[in-house]
Amino acid sequence: MSEDRIRRQIAQRLSLRAPQEQSLDILADIVGRIGLAKGGDPVAALNAIQAEYPSVQDFERDFPSLCFAIATGVGKTRLMGAFIAWLHLAGRSKNFFVLAPNTTIYDKLVADFSKQTSPKYVFRGIAQFAETPPVIVTGDTWEEGRGVRGSDLFGSEAIVNIFNVDKINKDKGRIRTMRETIGESYFDYLAALPDLVLLMDEAHRYRASAGMRAVNELKPALGLELTATPKSVGARSTAFRNVVFEYGLGNAMADGMVKEPAVATRADFNRADFNDHQLELIMLEDGIHYHEHVKVELDLYARQSGRNRVHPFVLVVAQDTTHASTLRARIESDEFFKGAYKGRVAEVHSNLKGDESDEAIQRLVGLETDNLTEIVIHVNKLKEGWDVNNLYTIIPLRASASDILTEQTLGRGLRLPYGERTGIESVDTLTVIAHDRFDEVIKRAREADSLVQIKTLTIGKGGDVPAETERVIEIPVSFEVALIGNGSSLHGAQEEAAVFDHIDDRKVVESALDFINRKYERQLKGGVQELLRPEVREELAADIRRALQPAQSSLEGIVSRPRVEEIVGIVTASVAENTIDIPEIVVIPSREVNFWFDAFDLTGLQSIRYQPRSDRILIRNLRDQNQRELARSIAGPKEGLLENYIVKHLIDYDQVDYDSQSDFLYRLAAQAVSHLRTYLVTEDDIENVALAHGKAIAEFIFAQMKGHYRETPADYQAKLVRSFRSLKPLTISITSIAKMLDINSAAKPLSDTRSYVFKGTRKSPYNFHKFQSDTERRFAALIDSDFEKDVLRWVKPGPGQFQIEYRSGKAYEPDFVVELSKQKLIVEIKSDGEMTDQTVQEKSRAACEWVRHANQISTDTASKPWSYAVVPESAVIESATLAGLMAKHRLV
Repeated sequence: MSEDRIRRQIAQRLSLRAPQEQSLDILADIVGRIGLAKGGDPVAALNAIQAEYPSVQDFERDFPSLCFAIATGVGKTRLMGAFIAWLHLAGRSKNFFVLAPNTTIYDKLVADFSKQTSPKYVFRGIAQFAETPPVIVTGDTWEEGRGVRGSDLFGSEAIVNIFNVDKINKDKGRIRTMRETIGESYFDYLAALPDLVLLMDEAHRYRASAGMRAVNELKPALGLELTATPKSVGARSTAFRNVVFEYGLGNAMADGMVKEPAVATRADFNRADFNDHQLELIMLEDGIHYHEHVKVELDLYARQSGRNRVHPFVLVVAQDTTHASTLRARIESDEFFKGAYKGRVAEVHSNLKGDESDEAIQRLVGLETDNLTEIVIHVNKLKEGWDVNNLYTIIPLRASASDILTEQTLGRGLRLPYGERTGIESVDTLTVIAHDRFDEVIKRAREADSLVQIKTLTIGKGGDVPAETERVIEIPVSFEVALIGNGSSLHGAQEEAAVFDHIDDRKVVESALDFINRKYERQLKGGVQELLRPEVREELAADIRRALQPAQSSLEGIVSRPRVEEIVGIVTASVAENTIDIPEIVVIPSREVNFWFDAFDLTGLQSIRYQPRSDRILIRNLRDQNQRELARSIAGPKEGLLENYIVKHLIDYDQVDYDSQSDFLYRLAAQAVSHLRTYLVTEDDIENVALAHGKAIAEFIFAQMKGHYRETPADYQAKLVRSFRSLKPLTISITSIAKMLDINSAAKPLSDTRSYVFKGTRKSPYNFHKFQSDTERRFAALIDSDFEKDVLRWVKPGPGQFQIEYRSGKAYEPDFVVELSKQKLIVEIKSDGEMTDQTVQEKSRAACEWVRHANQISTDTASKPWSYAVVPESAVIESATLAGLMAKHRLV
């Protein structure tokens, strides 16, 4: 298997994101240019690399070493796994040394490389490593000798050493002592390996003299450095000179790979009105208000989506260790929210010793799964490697605007808990409380060198963006182009002469297509093939003559009656030949349906800890400057009963009938009010919270009500609205010089697939296509090939052409519809990681239900039965067949 094919397979199997895939492509290209062997000429290697990657000015090591500057949250560890997989499977290397800068990162790397059952396992999806896993040697297990495998360079196992830098940068450490079993120290054994590849996580930590010396003494054949901050540590930091690829945090924010950062303050806040002590208290209180808001929003999202619940926490940045201890005492005091956060604060700084320090570090490591720690106070211990997905609120006390906007502050909390943005603002946002620096932070964020700004792009020949402007074009249905012309204006696309070149003939064709679309789709219950019946063709011809006669009295003289009949015959045959019958179905109950909610008591009320407030908090996104408010003022209409503040929002839901369910609604609202009384002292405070957060509490209640919704069993029947749908032009965007490939050719890199137009299909009603992924393209090439003789036609529906409702008001549009000689298929292509996604499963259930109803109708109309399949991208391989894919992945 070629190295290029191995690289493509790894990108697909590991579901690499675009910057990860581009990094892997660069590594493969560079190894192809300079090889992978010790003792080469570093100057010649540098010149060869600079010819294509001029950003690499110097290796900065005694061996070829390249830095991939990848933003926090994009996936540096997964990229290391991809590097190792390609180098090993391509036969380039067997021995790898992964270096960690501290214990926290070391422990994470060992877990991610070792635990095959973990969702974070870096080689998940690589079949060869599932059969023969790499041998993992760590700083704690190397003395067992498992890393020593003789002189066979390309054996069956990859050997991955994972060490903390402290283990190797001490001249007299055990790893450097003589081992009788190998006749030298393990360090010297590694340094003598001819194919050792060194991977440096958080590479900026190895620029100091000790770390640099230890790395050079390993004498690897190649160094691969990964960091989000490509500059040396210290007051006089300098930028790396060996960066071969850079994907900054601004790019990750814009591409939706991390949370959107926002800054929050109080409305009309005046710093001069408060001393330092008062300011800190206000910022802490408002940060907790926001934290409680996010906590409820995350709980609500988890209940509604069925996904795992995320437990958010607050990061408080203290000025020094004394300040940190003072803050902890204040937050855990009885006066701060009546002691609600006692025992829920972790203090982390360099002055902690012994058991107290160990406890703090353990809390940090387990923050993603720990629902006990809600507030973390730190001074200087939270550095690289400590980035979690459940940090949602940062309170930087006594910090400058520049400090707030550093990656050391923002980068710790930008990782997305679900691996993707959800579209729910509170779930997708990291918020910084910055009352005293709000205006300054906004101003600083707008500056060109700000972290939240996207890097500059160049336009023109050889630049980042081509000089040609983008435009929108329509891809017409191919048989319509054959009949009357008017093909796409794609560069390089040749249009053959149309069957009908006379203007009057074309009017008849256009009128025929219009009537089929407006009238016959609904009138013909037996499908598109009914257009071939003589009586239907006669009726269509009569419709056309009536429509065209008033506008052109000479029609009979120019387009004779026999000519209209002839054109109608050609048009209807073309439509029938190229259209797949996709019925439009509505499902209605056959008798009246009664509904109600079973009685139950609310659970999880302890997650609601809203605090009374009278001030609005303003929140502004740093990147797009969008502004919103957290909560309204207490001013508002008063209710005679506290429960009314909640019930008035519950009755807004369509499923709730106040007349028949009022007692039940007030019982649930009363439980919520009773909970408020458990931690709020005065009735005024309770009313304040009920008024300001009544809607959110109602959402919390209704999320649980849905689990107890019942309705009388009803017989539902499917009603056919139309038996087929006329094909519509596809609308796509392209540059004036479109990038075009044959459908059997892959884009390079694969992540660029979306930017290409693909041609050369024979069984689709469109001559050109765009695909969301290379897996979609390969599936299209499969079903379009001569090998799949049973495939009559296929279509990749455009927006609005085929929709299945999977949630109220939300439509699902399948990837492919395929018609075979005896059946029709709906096929969805998904990445392996999406197969268990809640939304994917909801869409699958809706599609299976649609198929069931469509097959009921097909019994009545004698049309072909339907099936539905969800195919993982790992299954769409070169040797795959449609029958094999359906046998394994058909759901119904």
